[in-house]
Amino acid sequence: MNDKKKRLAVFCSGTGSNFKALFHAIIERALPAEIVLCLSNRSQCGAMDFAREYEIESLHLSETQFRTYDEFASAMLQALRERRIDLIMLAGYLRKIPDAVIAAYPEKIVNIHPSLLPQFGGHGMYGMRVHEAVIASGETRSGATVHFVNEEYDKGRIIKQNHVPVLPDDTPETLAERVLLCEHRLYPAALEKLLDEQP
Repeated sequence: MNDKKKRLAVFCSGTGSNFKALFHAIIERALPAEIVLCLSNRSQCGAMDFAREYEIESLHLSETQFRTYDEFASAMLQALRERRIDLIMLAGYLRKIPDAVIAAYPEKIVNIHPSLLPQFGGHGMYGMRVHEAVIASGETRSGATVHFVNEEYDKGRIIKQNHVPVLPDDTPETLAERVLLCEHRLYPAALEKLLDEQP
């Protein structure tokens, strides 16, 4: 494994449970990485609270703070470059990454999605909507997918997947709980795989 620590930014919008899973896995597994930035489109959320608790720099950055979307994209790029970010991990970040940022970080932006892509992905497919669609379809299994981010929602190259059963009496909420536990194991494993492969 590469000994030089990769500098990670984690993008969050909510509780930050996957952010926490990544943070603890880096410490427990002694992975050659360090989370140096938590970026959120919300000034107050669980992820930002966690970052402050563990003295990780937190940055609130939202389109509403700028006159144009291009200015927002430029500010995001500048923030990442100033902090010398190597990898960007999306952990419940509910905004599309600007194309300019994707172009600047090809196959360096990673997302976790609560289904077995390419099924149940795409624009508008996030959170409970995914689990509702899985149950409505009659699928007998679901899971989580870690993938690179490109210009299309959930279409980047798949890094790692794992599945869980869909039980006959599942509700979207009970399935969501099972998939989230899967995510908390899968995302650190995918990060470890990426760190092994990074030059």
